[in-house]
Amino acid sequence: MDKPNIIEYRVHGRYALFTDPLSKTGGEKCSYQVPTYQALKGITESIYWKPTITWIIDECRIMNPILTESKGIRPIKYGGGNDLSYYTYLRNVEYQVRAHFEWNENRKDLAHDRNENKHYDIARRMVERGGRRDIFLGARECQGYVEPCSFGEEKGAYDGTDLSFGIMVHGITYPDEADRDAEKGKMTVRLWNVQMRDGIIRFLRPEACEIRHVLRDAKQKEFVPEKNFRGLQEFEGGDRVGVAENFG
Repeated sequence: MDKPNIIEYRVHGRYALFTDPLSKTGGEKCSYQVPTYQALKGITESIYWKPTITWIIDECRIMNPILTESKGIRPIKYGGGNDLSYYTYLRNVEYQVRAHFEWNENRKDLAHDRNENKHYDIARRMVERGGRRDIFLGARECQGYVEPCSFGEEKGAYDGTDLSFGIMVHGITYPDEADRDAEKGKMTVRLWNVQMRDGIIRFLRPEACEIRHVLRDAKQKEFVPEKNFRGLQEFEGGDRVGVAENFG
């Protein structure tokens, strides 16, 4: 790729719940103090994503003080009925995020969709429109909102502050994004030691995470043009809101 293809956006919401994936199955839940790489990648993919590209989250700036609030929740039990749990959410969150995309080298079948300008222009327009899909801050009940910004603008709550958050989940490597031969055809969880410097978390690239654990075997999904994937022609020749004419 010839260009950095960087997007910068502000994401905010009343509540957020960034949890360890192992706690997703039920019971009490308590949010990490800061968003994980995987959570920010999911937000970025909700703004714009195609299997041709892989989003790399570069930096996250913490704009608001880290506050928590506990709520009594009645989740549905797997065996039927309801249970009572306490969820601890982050409250009144706001982050500035900088990310860029790269080609997914595991998707040789989509190499003909590697149109750098097309994907960057669509991503930029989708940031301006608040994303293509609903934005969630770690959990579906935590609605988020995206707006364009210039990374580093305005005053942040932790400017000039350094903090360590210890070992946290970095993210999950799915089979179609595996970068190590031993992890091909597998799902792998990554962990790392989170450090904030001057109010900014600078993320390791997924392949640089050394704390890794293979969860299970998994298959790479196949995308067949015009069957379950129509991204090759989408938006090309589209109007000002980015919707191609006569696109079904």
